[in-house]
Amino acid sequence: MRLGLFMMPLHPPERPMHAMLAEDTEKSLLADRLGFEELWVGEHFSASSEPIASPLMFMAGLAPRTRLTFATGVINLPNHHPAKVAAEVAQFDHMTQGRFILGIGPGGLPSDFELFGNTEPMQRGRRMLESMDMIQAIWEAEPPYDIAGPTWSARITQAVIPEFGVGTMPKPWQRPHPPIAITARSADSFGVKTAVERGWGVVSANFVAERIVEGHGRTLQAAFAAQGRRPGTDWRLARNFCIAATEAEARDRMFHPDSANRYYFHYLSSLARRAGQLGTLKPREDTPDEAVTLEAIIEDCVIAGTARGVLDRLVALRDRVGPFDHLLMAGLDWSGPNAAWEQETMRSLAEAVMPRFRQHVAAGRA
Repeated sequence: MRLGLFMMPLHPPERPMHAMLAEDTEKSLLADRLGFEELWVGEHFSASSEPIASPLMFMAGLAPRTRLTFATGVINLPNHHPAKVAAEVAQFDHMTQGRFILGIGPGGLPSDFELFGNTEPMQRGRRMLESMDMIQAIWEAEPPYDIAGPTWSARITQAVIPEFGVGTMPKPWQRPHPPIAITARSADSFGVKTAVERGWGVVSANFVAERIVEGHGRTLQAAFAAQGRRPGTDWRLARNFCIAATEAEARDRMFHPDSANRYYFHYLSSLARRAGQLGTLKPREDTPDEAVTLEAIIEDCVIAGTARGVLDRLVALRDRVGPFDHLLMAGLDWSGPNAAWEQETMRSLAEAVMPRFRQHVAAGRA
């Protein structure tokens, strides 16, 4: 059972970009000191609230300063030429000497969809798979390259000079390629089924109701069964946390007007409501949109309490949804009282909760 930090990241949009990036760096270094093993960083081009356009660039600055395994959470493949992703990922994999997981997705930010002309959901899914196929084909091949798809082509047939390496695309450090993982948001997720078919990992998003995560578990079981295989173990579950000395204090922090958890789900639920996509945040599927409250979403999506209470809830969650083997804590904004609150949560999760949770998981496997 590995512990990681998942950062979109998400901040109030009025904060200066340099301050947000410095804070996210500090948060990542703290995670490394506390024994977190993975850092997942998201990619968004057109939201001042989600300021990292290049997770690889951000994580490259952390690579020589930490022992973390880095992961893109995610690279939105329809927004990039596959050859560019193939080359940059290969370089980053060498820079970290294999401390890298390639997290991919079709995208999740409406303004990015508009910016890159990817507004049709089914088309984004097709382009994601087309891009990944082309990336892997580039990594597997030697020049000359002549790889074509419905959207992109990767062709170097004339300007190949082998003795100088001209025309040769870089290959990753990890062979044949870094581990690949895909995010999942809907209960009957196409991404989960695709991951099982292709041998990829699954990341259950933290900004979905627990019933959606239960759906991911069922979909994983069914997809493996359809192939006559036993379920694999490369399943990461991301959630928000709030840990304090008492249950009452944790709940007060979780619902506080200045709480980063409150801002986080206010932001996400507002965007989802505007887009008519509130369904995955509803604790109950049959609740009308107008009856879904922010408090109900926070109650369902944030694991809060004392260290012992959080441990009990994690054990119950794993028993209910299925055997995830990686836990990712959502990284929050540190404005106001949140820096102290989140640092306490990170420390308690790493030092008090995870050792006992790992014992529980190991005992169950035995």
